[in-house]
Amino acid sequence: MGLQEDDERLPQILETAQAAALQFLQGLAGRPMGCSPQSLPHDVLPEEGLGALEALTAFRTKYEGQLSGSPGPRYWGFVTGGSTPAAIVGDWLVSAYDQNLSSAGDSIATDVEVEAVALLRALFNLPEQFAGVFVSGATQANLTALATARQWAAQRLGVDLSEEGLWNLPRIPVLTGAPHASITKSLAILGMGRQALELVPCLPGRLVLDTQALAQRLAALKGEPAIVVASAGEVNTGDFDDIAEIARLCKAHGAWLHVDGAFGLFAACDPAHAHLLQGVQEADSITSDGHKWLNVPYDCGIVFTRHLALQEQVFKAAAAYLGAGQDLLHRTPENSRRFRALPTWMTLMAYGRAGYRELVARCCELARRLGQGLERSTYFELLSPVYLDIVCFTLKGADAAQRDSLLDLLKQGGEVLLTPTTFAGQPAIRAALVNWLTTEEDVTRVLNALERAAQQLA
Repeated sequence: MGLQEDDERLPQILETAQAAALQFLQGLAGRPMGCSPQSLPHDVLPEEGLGALEALTAFRTKYEGQLSGSPGPRYWGFVTGGSTPAAIVGDWLVSAYDQNLSSAGDSIATDVEVEAVALLRALFNLPEQFAGVFVSGATQANLTALATARQWAAQRLGVDLSEEGLWNLPRIPVLTGAPHASITKSLAILGMGRQALELVPCLPGRLVLDTQALAQRLAALKGEPAIVVASAGEVNTGDFDDIAEIARLCKAHGAWLHVDGAFGLFAACDPAHAHLLQGVQEADSITSDGHKWLNVPYDCGIVFTRHLALQEQVFKAAAAYLGAGQDLLHRTPENSRRFRALPTWMTLMAYGRAGYRELVARCCELARRLGQGLERSTYFELLSPVYLDIVCFTLKGADAAQRDSLLDLLKQGGEVLLTPTTFAGQPAIRAALVNWLTTEEDVTRVLNALERAAQQLA
């Protein structure tokens, strides 16, 4: 089967793919949230192609049954949202439109990205001084922000790092309390080194910066450049650093403030939780993740900056064929960029501020109810208050092996996927509720599944 034949039957191919997608999505509630896939023999490259319809059938027959229900309502690992109907439409069209986001000279698509950034700025109540751009996820967003901060720090030391490199520069300290793993990964990629990360003490019983300890460390630097990373939604507990006080300290000591708001930045949508973000408007850079609480498909990260000129010094791509325009490729590590802003534009225009206010508030309430149910259990212990949408708990008296056995039982049962972590030195479990499909019934199902699994281990 050749390309010409598939072109002639394209309507049938797309209709078949639509039916397959609809069947998968409508079956999410009954699909296991997580699975332990069995390895299958690899196919070989065919000499004569199967054709699109036959390839789709072959994939579904061989592999679809072992896909997880990760877009579903009880996939509570990794802070993963589903995809709203409007976001799915947008993502399908991204592939069909296949626009080149490297250049602004031949398509309106780059204007759509700029507009989508503006919609997000409004959703998060950020001032217009923040420029923004889409990247593949929060890790790439943190890398982009820290690369810009590195450029700023080197400039303070009299070096244009993007041109001259890191040679002979002193280590630039990066101060934080309980960072996401993407921060250390970014420091390794950027050549700053994981050892540049300095863990400032946290407050007792919480995974947030002790601002007095931060003040002492910044004072000891005596004005030397430093980068401070604050968490807007710490990944294990959902707790928030005191961003307003950290911003004040950074301003007083001349430090760069980066706020990692992968999911916590969405607290701005809910009046009951927006106070947690007080001071975020004073940051130098902010990151968030659309495939979390925005509920758009993977991959979608956003980085905001007050220092666009510095960011473009780092990421500018010089070549005759690229021209000299203000193209978005000069703002990110990627030259080849898919039209990933479209699902964001679609879902924000479809559901608006009110839709996301309701979604965030509902997820926070469901997380609170999950926490209350765990507190009533004889088997489980809540390890941290439910600050936002993350519930951190443990199986009473369990070591890491017993905790992992519990998680395995839950995965085998298919009701819920949860992820392991540690809190205060003890094995813990984390649930993250950010999916638009999750309901109170799902919370009840998960609490019952937890009780059954704990009884099996007792």
